[in-house]
Amino acid sequence: MDSAEYERKIASRFAAFDQDGNGYIDREDFSGAAAALLAEFSTTARCDKGQSLYSGAEAFWQGMAGIADVDGDQRVTREEFITGAAKRLRDRHQRFAEIARPFLHAVIAIADEDGDGVTTSAAERVLRVLRVEPGLAAQVATGLDADGDGRISEEEILSAFAAYYVTPEPS
Repeated sequence: MDSAEYERKIASRFAAFDQDGNGYIDREDFSGAAAALLAEFSTTARCDKGQSLYSGAEAFWQGMAGIADVDGDQRVTREEFITGAAKRLRDRHQRFAEIARPFLHAVIAIADEDGDGVTTSAAERVLRVLRVEPGLAAQVATGLDADGDGRISEEEILSAFAAYYVTPEPS
């Protein structure tokens, strides 16, 4: 895959982070995603899980800003995302997984409503809240369940998340 094609794919991933569609990624995109997830799973912001989610969202934002916010304005533009985060992490997607881990761990704790793992249906709900199209959300959630048992592990989620956002594939 050539550099221009890679940059186009990464630019499309930028849109997923820009939850409010204002043209840049900022702290509000992360806290807004956290609030939407809490609402979807009927979890209060003040409970332990809610606090963990907001803390995870803040940590994720700080990690993203630390890698990509070149001008220090507390916003990551599309160009900063492409040239900063994507290029720095292209061959080290596990580093991105570590930046995302606190947030994803908290999401998993909220989505695992019965305490025995995240179901594909719960994963689909999470993806829809994060603005993934419903048909694609169902397809992705099913694809994450590698062994077909209806449950998705944290490591499967982290690996898939990191690979999607910082590597050329999947499209």
